[in-house]
Amino acid sequence: MKILIIEDEPALASSIEQYLQQDGFLCEVAPTFDEAMLKSGAYEYDCILVDITLPGGSGLDVIQALKKEHSKAGIIIISARHSLDDKIKGLEIGSDDYLAKPFHLSELNARIKALLRRKQFNGEQHIEFHEISVLMDKQEVQVNQHPLTLTRSEYRLLLYFLANRNRVLSKESIAEHLAGDQADMLDSLDFIYSHIKNLRKKLVNAGAEDYIQAVYGMGYKFSSP
Repeated sequence: MKILIIEDEPALASSIEQYLQQDGFLCEVAPTFDEAMLKSGAYEYDCILVDITLPGGSGLDVIQALKKEHSKAGIIIISARHSLDDKIKGLEIGSDDYLAKPFHLSELNARIKALLRRKQFNGEQHIEFHEISVLMDKQEVQVNQHPLTLTRSEYRLLLYFLANRNRVLSKESIAEHLAGDQADMLDSLDFIYSHIKNLRKKLVNAGAEDYIQAVYGMGYKFSSP
């Protein structure tokens, strides 16, 4: 899952980034209003953490821009401003949650996971797709009730497929989901073939059907054969 951290305090942004990365999230940081607008407009994210007070503008304006563009990203405001008006306005214009500073990183992590479950999997902790099961709280994958060991990238890729089942995903969107904005600097997208090949092999060898279908000239689709 890909997170954008819009936060101008370097120490806090770094702490959040390192903590979430340890839990398997792909994180990017935007420390200013202009960079926040650029990244949130150019790339897709599963969740965006937004500080209200930013150099060059307001995080509330970033949220309004996201909603104007019909972004599907979950939005959590993280701010030291305790004004009830700010909280209400943030929720009214489209944010999904509000967490006042200072906060425990474990609570932020729990809120992100809960938001992603609501947004992508209807709040379910246990995701089922035929013989494949994902226990979100444990980040554990099972095939026919037997544990399956995946790398972090393979786990993120499987969740991305499950969240977009029966939809064709372009190679570019998969690359962006796995590599973030660094995908733009890659000479080729060959690395996604390796991740898809490895994920497919592990699932099939564990007894799952081959649900990953290549769609010629477009990308890949995760659906029943």
